Formats: sequence, C-alpha cells, structure tokens
Amino acid sequence: MANPPRVVVFDDTTRKFTTNLIDPPVPGRGEIVVKVDCCTICGSDLHTATGRRTGPSPSVLGHEIIGTIVDIDDAIPPQDYWGQSLRVGQRVTWGLVVSCGQCANCQIGLVQKCASLFKYGHEKFDGQRSTGGLADYCTLVANTTVFPLPDELPNEVTCPANCATATVAAAIRTLSETNQIAARTILITGMGMLGLTACAMIAEQGAANIICADTDQQRLNLATAFGATHLVSATDPAELTAALDSCSNKGVDAAFDFSGVNSAVHTCLNSLRVGGTAILAGSVFPTDLLGFSPEQIVRRMLTIRGIHNYIPADLANALEFLRNHSTKYPFSKLVEHTFCLDDTEQAFRYATDHSPVRVAVIP
Repeated sequence: MANPPRVVVFDDTTRKFTTNLIDPPVPGRGEIVVKVDCCTICGSDLHTATGRRTGPSPSVLGHEIIGTIVDIDDAIPPQDYWGQSLRVGQRVTWGLVVSCGQCANCQIGLVQKCASLFKYGHEKFDGQRSTGGLADYCTLVANTTVFPLPDELPNEVTCPANCATATVAAAIRTLSETNQIAARTILITGMGMLGLTACAMIAEQGAANIICADTDQQRLNLATAFGATHLVSATDPAELTAALDSCSNKGVDAAFDFSGVNSAVHTCLNSLRVGGTAILAGSVFPTDLLGFSPEQIVRRMLTIRGIHNYIPADLANALEFLRNHSTKYPFSKLVEHTFCLDDTEQAFRYATDHSPVRVAVIP
C-alpha cells in the first residue's frame, strides 16, 4: 500500500461524492483486507444516490465487488464457503450480508434477515475503513462468507454475482418450492441485470416459453440473446395477450418481477394461471399501495413470494451457473462502461442519464 488508500464517501444531505484518504486498513479479529479489483453500480446504489431510498450516511456505497486478498488476521485464519483456508493473493467475492447465526430469523434459515444484519455497501462510514466497493480496499468483517473465483471468469461477468446473480438464484430456488420450470411458461418483468440473468437461468432449466416484458425496447431486445422466446412491450397489454394466447390460454405458470414497478407487479399477478406463483424481487424502494383482490388470490389459488437478499448457497449456485454458462450468454456485454474510482460521481451520473444495465468502477 504505497499510497494512502482512497474511499469515495456519499453524503445523502448533499447528494455528493467526495474522495477521502485513510490509513492503510489492518485486519481485526477474523477479518480480511481485500484490494478492490472492480465494483459495479447496482440499481439500489442509484436509488440511494438519487434519494429514492434512504440509508446510513455518510457511507461508502457499492456492494457488487470482487477483489484480491492482501491481508488476513493470522490469529484466526478465515476459511471460504467450502471450509478451505483462504490466503493472500486469492481473487474472491463474498456474501452481501453477514449474519449472527443466533437470532430468531437466523434460527429459521432467514439469515438474510438477521436481527443484527451487516450489509456491505450499506453501512455508515466510520472515517477509518471501507466496507463498500467504491474504495481502494474493502475490509471483510468476521464471519463473512467468502468465495474464491476461478481465473476464467472475467471481472465484468463476476462482479454482479454477489447481488444480482445470487438474488436471481434465490428467486428460482424459492419458485422450485411450489412450481417447476421445465416445460413450463414463465413471465419475467424488468429486463435489467436481474431479469436478463433470470432469463438465462430459466432457459437452462428447460422452460418451454419465456415471456419477457419491459418498457425499454433496447433492454427488451437484449433478452433474446439470454433465452427469451417472446418479447412484449410493458406499455402495450395487447402484446402480452398475444404472447399468452400463443403459449397457453390459461396464463403463465410462474411470473417474476424484477422491476419493482406496481404496474409490472399487477401484470405478473393478473397473468398467472390457476395455481401459479409470483416471485417479487424488484420492490426494494417505496411505492404507492398495490390494489389486488384477495378473492382472486383465493379462487385462483395463487402463491405470492417476496425475495430480498439471499442465503450463501444461492451465491454458490450463482457462481456455478456463471462458471458453466457465462460464455453461452453475453454477460460480458452488460457492463457497458467503466470509470476510474476518482470519476465515481460521473459514473453515477452516466448510469442515471443513460440507464445502462451496469457500469463499473475500478481503482
């Protein structure tokens, strides 16, 4: 660490990013210091920066991170997800959240909803070290679930894995509890990183029809390369009706919403067949109340599940999927522009103004 490490700090009162210099990080008990190789800007980062959602302030944003281990607490050498010792020089990613393992939610398997949850890129900056990705270094706190990365997976493919890809893996795992995908008709609304990733994962599970909907035609067109069989404009209900008629006159077996827009959630619920399941994963910011008839839920025997964050096994499955299929689908093209760390504010402005699937920031 020849130069003082930089951290880019966001202040939600001014909506500004400032670059601060800090002392070189030293790992505490059970901790790991990682040199950040790449951080992609997630939609929730943009929501925080624009004021659509609130969080601790000041903070170091960025949670879709990969990096290289540069220092480890020797007193308690940490292990990876599979129980193997971690070492300096390894390229890694890690779970978005750290849980206590003891509270009521952890005890029933909802570790992503731990009562004392720690979340990378969402914590208040203490002025001393970064736990977000918009920095030269990120400190991994004790009990973080760490995953070594294979050399063949490039940064732009792997970086969103510990948020977008793992969340999609969680959504599909949740669906499997009530419905199967193989030979079925699936609707996906919202063709951002999550929706496109879901399209590819669902295609690999053998869905007969994958109907993709979005208001952005450019993003919608991308879905074809990720396995979509039908593209429909979310602004034209007739297109969805036509797609449903060509697949089945009974509705879709399952629907995923990754947009968080109330109209898209309505579309998902209204498109389900009897016994269908809706997985809602995009509604992570405040919206108006959603009106829907409870009678319809009862008579049509619908299942509605919400997904927020994920469990470590989902990230393991996400990385396995990318390892096996990242060259089959154009994931590498979804990071449309890369900015230097000192240009973080411009990166957020570009992402807000141009709506790319992802932009990346590198030290």
